[in-house]
Amino acid sequence: MKALLDTNIIIHRETPRVINQDIGILFKWLDKGRYTKCIHPITIEEICKNKNKQTVDSLKVKLESYYLLKTIAPLADEVINVSNKIDNGSNDKNDTSLLNEVYNDRVDILVTEDKKIHKKAAFLDIADKVFTIDSFLEKVVSENPELVNYKVLSVTKNLFGEIDINDLFFDSFREDYPGFDKWFNKKADETAYVTRNMGKVLSFLYLKVENRDENYSDIEPKFLPKKRLKIGTFKVVSNGVRLGERFLKIILDNAIQYKVDEIYVTIFEKTEEQIRLINLLEDWGFKRHGKKGGEVVLTKDFIPEYNSNNPKISYPYISTNTNVFLVPIYPKYHTELLPDSYLNDESPKDFIENEPHRNAISKSYICRSIERDIKKGDIIVFYRTKTPGKSAYYTSVITTIGIVEEKIDNIKDENDFILKCRKRSIFTDNYLKEFWNYSNYRPFIIKFLYVYSFAVGARLNRKSLLNLKIISGEENELRGLRRITREQFLILLKETQTNESIIVD
Repeated sequence: MKALLDTNIIIHRETPRVINQDIGILFKWLDKGRYTKCIHPITIEEICKNKNKQTVDSLKVKLESYYLLKTIAPLADEVINVSNKIDNGSNDKNDTSLLNEVYNDRVDILVTEDKKIHKKAAFLDIADKVFTIDSFLEKVVSENPELVNYKVLSVTKNLFGEIDINDLFFDSFREDYPGFDKWFNKKADETAYVTRNMGKVLSFLYLKVENRDENYSDIEPKFLPKKRLKIGTFKVVSNGVRLGERFLKIILDNAIQYKVDEIYVTIFEKTEEQIRLINLLEDWGFKRHGKKGGEVVLTKDFIPEYNSNNPKISYPYISTNTNVFLVPIYPKYHTELLPDSYLNDESPKDFIENEPHRNAISKSYICRSIERDIKKGDIIVFYRTKTPGKSAYYTSVITTIGIVEEKIDNIKDENDFILKCRKRSIFTDNYLKEFWNYSNYRPFIIKFLYVYSFAVGARLNRKSLLNLKIISGEENELRGLRRITREQFLILLKETQTNESIIVD
């Protein structure tokens, strides 16, 4: 297998001072997967443009350890058409040349953080061969679980004073912020969210609530007075288990809890790691506001609204003025897919977040329901079916609210089905093959955003759902998607004591 690496990834890997741990993890997995690490002749040309001859000479020596493509594929007509629509300058044309090697099957995959390359790959229908660092790590973790030799611990809240400031994880902050250690020590009695791998920090998040009288004189354009949640310090090392989304959920949960009007973050835009974090935040509704010194200021308006065309933008808010479906899920799959919705007789320790689908906000549910009239923006409520050997009357229970992000039913064949399910599904490839071939009535996929887990004491079992006339007693258990009315949904929300702050109407 040949993996072509974008120029920026090569530069970040081979520069003398490497403080981006993600690059090291990427290369470790490339080696474990026995990929041949390839570079394009254009990468050599771009590196040689550097005015520092010593830097160029040093990099050229290191590049000898990569496989240099000996020939360049002629640009395919389809690639030329996409390039003419999207490319603006010589850098874009160079990127298209890299993409062309994938399109012509000269290499198997391309790893790049460039958004425009991924956009062009989608137009060319080769998005499944073009990866970010994150998505490549997810791919190898999901395909090779036996190669994972660590467990990512659950997110914990720690006092700053309990965290090892000398951990190499914090070197990038020292690089960007003079006086970081002094600032960190002053926060000794404040709390941060942390995950660790074998004792070393893998991710870190510090949040601060700011009131309307906060001084923002160093931000341009000036902030209007609002109650805000500041993402003070945020970093996640890429590892294939979608910790970025896990931490984003924590940020948004805090914004709901403290009833803020806006969330913001200031961040440098110098490294691939920082650019990737900016891309993640922009995907979830953060917008560029301005500058704070050399940093970019991103903001997310948190006034309640619901965007059914792009639920990520308005996440985690839900609307009652849309279709609502009850969705059955077997107990053996329930808490694996929805770890925050574990039951009283389950232990959260059994669902350690070392799988991509467990940490993701965006997940996949595979369905063979006869009812298929479900669309983006619809609400789904998960109904955990009865505990084996026990009565559905008492043990079947609703646990979780989600928002439909996409329905995928234009599935070509078994391989296409596996590809579309991978990473955000709980199932192995072998199980997916069995599921696809179980009958001629083919399954479809519901991509959804996990929003809210009902409090354990407020979850409604089958008995309560029957009494409230949310379901009928026509069948022993729920089969397939079951649409409920707005009035039934409002009763459900009231009886489960759902946090009203997430409901926009």
